[in-house]
Amino acid sequence: MDDLERRIAQARGDEPADLVLRGGRVFDLVTGAMTRGDVAICGDRIAGIGDYDGRQVIDVAGLTLVPGFIDTHLHVESSLVTPFEFDRCVTPRGVTTAICDPHEIANVIGLEGIRYFQQASEHLLMDLRVQLSSCVPSTEMETSGARIEVHDLAQVMGHPSAIGLAEFMNYPGVIHRDPAAMAKLRLFAGGHIDGHCPQLTALDLNAYVAAGIRTEHEATTAEEALEKLRKGMRVLIREGSVSKDMDALQPVLTDITSAYMCLCTDDRNPLDIGEHGHLDYMIRRLIALGTSPLAAYRAASLSAAEAFGLKDRGLISPGLRADIVALDSLDSCRAQLVLTRGRIVDDAAFASRSHVEPVGRASVKAPALTPQHFRCSGNRTETPVIGILEGKIITEHLTVDIAPQDGDKRPDPARDLTRIAVIERHGRNGNIATGFVRGFGLTSGAIASTVCHDHHNIAAVGMDYDDMALAANRLSQIEGGFVVAQNGRIIAELPLPVAGLMSLDPFEKVRDRLSDLRRAARSLGTTLEEPFLQLAFLALPVIPALKITDCGMVDVARFEIIP
Repeated sequence: MDDLERRIAQARGDEPADLVLRGGRVFDLVTGAMTRGDVAICGDRIAGIGDYDGRQVIDVAGLTLVPGFIDTHLHVESSLVTPFEFDRCVTPRGVTTAICDPHEIANVIGLEGIRYFQQASEHLLMDLRVQLSSCVPSTEMETSGARIEVHDLAQVMGHPSAIGLAEFMNYPGVIHRDPAAMAKLRLFAGGHIDGHCPQLTALDLNAYVAAGIRTEHEATTAEEALEKLRKGMRVLIREGSVSKDMDALQPVLTDITSAYMCLCTDDRNPLDIGEHGHLDYMIRRLIALGTSPLAAYRAASLSAAEAFGLKDRGLISPGLRADIVALDSLDSCRAQLVLTRGRIVDDAAFASRSHVEPVGRASVKAPALTPQHFRCSGNRTETPVIGILEGKIITEHLTVDIAPQDGDKRPDPARDLTRIAVIERHGRNGNIATGFVRGFGLTSGAIASTVCHDHHNIAAVGMDYDDMALAANRLSQIEGGFVVAQNGRIIAELPLPVAGLMSLDPFEKVRDRLSDLRRAARSLGTTLEEPFLQLAFLALPVIPALKITDCGMVDVARFEIIP
């Protein structure tokens, strides 16, 4: 018999199933009912629920079976590990599908980075879906290492991992009908186009949705989420290491709205995952806040599958992929057993994977920096200052009086005014821009990073110019990563040699190094939970209200560089 006939025969009980999960309860995400029965699996598909014999039987008595979780929006690069280590980090927690946008690596090395992710997706236990990056660079107000136009996207379409066009961050280009934006939208017309339109409302939101964009992960308030839902968008609740919107959006997630709401991380690093969890953490937290288990688990799987056209998953149902998570309870959401395509997720399964050689080595080509590069000139005392809102990637546009001294506006720890700089590191033009940020709380030293969304130049903050130069120059020596400097020496670092974004080490080692970095950053005075990723988002000029790139301070509301 072929696979279809075998599946039908095993579903009917005419022959033993390949695998049977016996003795558990199945949570039905359509009706909310809890069903007792064996789950029969034939190859990579579910054959049925009932009384079955199997060639292999696993006792799951006392456990609750739910469909595998689907992270609907993330950037694997921001987990700071390769796709292979990301797989090993989160799949045992029940994440059997992840929908990624590789625009971080694409901004550094272009199509080579997208092809790397496509190739890696063929060898993972999880199903990694690779959306095609829509905005590389995200705007014309930054210098990236590559540029991807519509003809480039056409070259990488058609891979089995594809769903559609990744988050369209250039929302002004959509609503004002920029020709390049229109060309990309036309190329993917009729397919899936992922959204990104923070604080967009009213007629502008109508225009954005009318372009065929149907999913959106940037809602940060209940009011924003409700308007987007009413206009037909599927809202992805985000809870990442920096962007924490779950508590604000939790009241919107009900048994009614859960059909149009999903979960995403966008993004979580191994330290955060180790301390709290991934989508499993989101589910636990939502239920603790009062969300019904039906709404939480539906958003985590069935609604996600429907939103992205993945009709072969999202339920424990005959004929669908055998992506199954066995939990100790719905409330605790702790995976005791995970199956992807009918295969048990364990060390042996990870060890059997083949690998793809990493790309993007030696990508940091920054100029040699001296303390003088970090001066901030200007005659006007009135100065724009980025105001950090912890737990959010949106920022405040503050104005503070800072008097020049000897031609330099100095950082001031007493007023929490920290120097911030962005240095072009792709070898394109050597741009250096400086400004001020409030909210880091630094009293000494410096932090520097090549994780700097989305252009991934060098971002540095500090109170001491010598330490800023030391930290930034160290990044060139280690092929990128995170560095903390104080009193003329490096006190912590994490090399990220794959495009300056990802480590080649196991996620456990990255997790431990991140813990060291956090302690080092706190010794400089910062109280931010995630100072490195918070820094990374201060350079993203598509998120309101004030940001900085290598071209200067950016007024995002006006979508222009401040003179």
